[in-house]
Amino acid sequence: MPTCSLSGRPCYPCTIRSTLSLMLEHLDQLETTGLAELEAANDADALEQWRIAYLGSKGLLKAAMPMMKEVSKEDKPAVGKRLNEVKKTLEETFKTRKETLSAGKADSGPTIDVTEPGIACGEGRRHIISRTIDEIIEIFARMGFSVAYGPEVEDEWHNFNALNIPADHPARDPIDNFYMNHEHLLLRTQTSTVQIRTMEKTKPPLKIIAIGRVYRPDTHDATHFSMFHQVEGLYVDRNVTMVDLKTSLFQFAQAYFGEGAEVRIRPSFFPFTEPSAEVDMKMKVKGKWQWVELGGCGMVDPNVFEAVGYDPEEWTGYAFGLGIERIAMRKYGIADIRWLFENDARFLRQF
Repeated sequence: MPTCSLSGRPCYPCTIRSTLSLMLEHLDQLETTGLAELEAANDADALEQWRIAYLGSKGLLKAAMPMMKEVSKEDKPAVGKRLNEVKKTLEETFKTRKETLSAGKADSGPTIDVTEPGIACGEGRRHIISRTIDEIIEIFARMGFSVAYGPEVEDEWHNFNALNIPADHPARDPIDNFYMNHEHLLLRTQTSTVQIRTMEKTKPPLKIIAIGRVYRPDTHDATHFSMFHQVEGLYVDRNVTMVDLKTSLFQFAQAYFGEGAEVRIRPSFFPFTEPSAEVDMKMKVKGKWQWVELGGCGMVDPNVFEAVGYDPEEWTGYAFGLGIERIAMRKYGIADIRWLFENDARFLRQF
């Protein structure tokens, strides 16, 4: 008896069952067997053998497609739909199985011996500038100063006008400032701008320090840099004198550097203070002890008080500005300010 081209069995079932049902049964069986064998594939080789057997160019799925010729024209859509469903199911399940096996292989690395000594991690630490700022804030806080902050991009009013610096003053020359645009904005050259902003919105008395970055187009050398940090102090009250200023600076120097700290104040000139003075400290530079300027100080000029609405007949005050990098250099024996900005871990680990 001849066999059926669909089922491989004797022809007589085809007289009972339709070609459509036989084709659908064959596809169902193909799907069931394929999924079962795929689930049993536990390594890459078995998975590849399954792919060749079912999805390859000579695989069972390809072999089922010519059987569409045995299906009547009206049944072809149903059989074609089911064939596509089986193909999609096998392909997607194969992809998922392959990803699962790959993930399992990646996770199955060598067992870690927990008894072996670990690899020591390098400990991080705060930058020397940040640490110096924290130390300065802590000392001045004990002296009654609070901390004020302001923007680094300033206008000419806060950076010059309110600080009694006239329009023709050399300090306003473009060669000495980082001007930004035609609207007369610039990177602040001193944190005195924070003092102006604080006095504009705060009634006296007040006692503040302003800390932050400032910018000046200086030539880089051992003691100068185009970006550095300042701490500015301002104390406004009735009957404040130069003695109060000198006392505050000497107390800070001794609290920060020790009782043997050498500090001197020598006469100078600043537009925003009168009288004015320079603050110097003796420090070692390239192996030699010498006096290094830390900043300026003086009694607040009456014109500054008038610019912010303070009555100079009632209020007096002092102001000072110190370079934080130079303070750090004196404290930790650093000979070159440029080392603080090179980010050399070997240098930074020393502090």
